Amino acid sequence: MAMYILQKEDLQPLLEGLAVLGTGGGGSPLWGKAILEKELDEGREIKIIDPLDLSDDAQVVCGGLMGSVKTLEEMSIEALLRKWDDRFELIEAVRVMEAYLGKRIDYLIPFEAGGLNTPVIMAAAARLGLATVDGDGLGRSAPETQMTSFLAHGVSLTPMPLLDGAGNAIVVAEQSSAVFADEIGRWMITRGGGLGANNHYPMSGAQLKKAAVPNSISLALAVGKGILKARESGADPVAAAAGALKAFPLFSGEISSIEGEDKGGFYITNVVLAGKGQYADSEARLVIKNETMALWIDSVLKAVFPDLVCMLDPISGEGIMSVDLRPGKKLELIGAPCHPRLREGLGNPMAAEAFGGCRYGYPELKYLPIEELNVI
Repeated sequence: MAMYILQKEDLQPLLEGLAVLGTGGGGSPLWGKAILEKELDEGREIKIIDPLDLSDDAQVVCGGLMGSVKTLEEMSIEALLRKWDDRFELIEAVRVMEAYLGKRIDYLIPFEAGGLNTPVIMAAAARLGLATVDGDGLGRSAPETQMTSFLAHGVSLTPMPLLDGAGNAIVVAEQSSAVFADEIGRWMITRGGGLGANNHYPMSGAQLKKAAVPNSISLALAVGKGILKARESGADPVAAAAGALKAFPLFSGEISSIEGEDKGGFYITNVVLAGKGQYADSEARLVIKNETMALWIDSVLKAVFPDLVCMLDPISGEGIMSVDLRPGKKLELIGAPCHPRLREGLGNPMAAEAFGGCRYGYPELKYLPIEELNVI
């Protein structure tokens, strides 16, 4: 699509699709729905523009909320939206970026495809009177700010304005390590109320066309529409999601155990599934750092980040959040290759550091395409 104005009837399919692409993270779609409903109810337009329709000299930035899951769990969505009526840190972060660059921002683009983090960017853009670019930095969700196709294609994460809930603001001007700005942001936010916002990856329209994963919002809509149509017609929603995503089945089973471990300086969740149906004699293990990072079936590696392992409810096809995983929960796992643009950038040494297994406690893991790890 070129310029598109999001309609209220788009919200359910969009959020369904974003939950699938979120691979366990990206924030609660219920919160995302409430955020977008508020924008539409208050008469603001949520404009979506195709990346190819940007002028080469347009100024684009990325950004999002920063905060702990615990802080969000303790706050209701109603409280957050009331707070934004007085102070929306993400908009303030855009203004700080404009002042730092000495340029007006023309468009916003999501950092990732996720049920909360994509709508947050859409809401900020709507309040600023700007369009959101139909794309993002991953085509899925990821746990760290430097894990993007932008960085992989040479777009600098910095300057990165950071604002916390206590009213503090800083700008990380440069970084020599791919992870420095993200770590500074997390340090600041935990000491400034637990919730804030950042702005990053300033780029031109020309840079965006080479670096962004394009049309991920359109893809989320298509995935969600496929799931909803299957539910209504009595077809298989999981198969519909896989078809829209060009994904394939990986595993079907029930969670037998969930254990957290501190591995390599990170808190990692290991989820073990006992197979059901055609997988009855098999066992799967997922490593999760907010989102799915790696999958083994019967101790054989089957998927490595940033390829997608989507966790779906076997009945509804709904994308399952990692915070909702419990022993006894049934899951369907489907897998899909990440976007070719993301793969192209993994040869960049900074991207290799940013995406590597060392970021989730498995430095020995090297990226191998999901198609090579599975007979499709």
